[in-house]
Amino acid sequence: MSLLQSISGQMAAFVTISTEILTSICQLLALFVISVGVFKALLIFLKDSLFKPHTPTAFQMSRLEMGYSFSLGLSYLVGATILKTILSSQWLDIARLGIIIGVRTILNLLLERAISRTVRGEDVVEYTDRNTIVQVPTNPTNTESSRPAIIQ
Repeated sequence: MSLLQSISGQMAAFVTISTEILTSICQLLALFVISVGVFKALLIFLKDSLFKPHTPTAFQMSRLEMGYSFSLGLSYLVGATILKTILSSQWLDIARLGIIIGVRTILNLLLERAISRTVRGEDVVEYTDRNTIVQVPTNPTNTESSRPAIIQ
């Protein structure tokens, strides 16, 4: 019985250490992906806004790049949170982690929805001058919505 308890204790320690390492790796990957995405988005925006006349396009492309990196980073963070639940034995900790996963999943879904709208061209914004923004619908369903919306 002593040998079985010793092996069980060693396995528990191995699982604990492995889970902590994998959780840290997921968190580091999320940090790396989000940081690279923010840096790339900044480069895209600066390059396009300084050297091209279409600043709204630069804004949309940098926003799209950041959206992709945030979505992937949030996925890594959700994975890290799931790994944390492996070691938790208290219902309060599991409920707290479940809420965190839920919030991060909702954020990820909202980001993916915004990305897909941008890719489909539904979030097209044009600037007529420095003070007037015209949002142009790309897929009008009726005559009311086919008119551009002017935002002051």
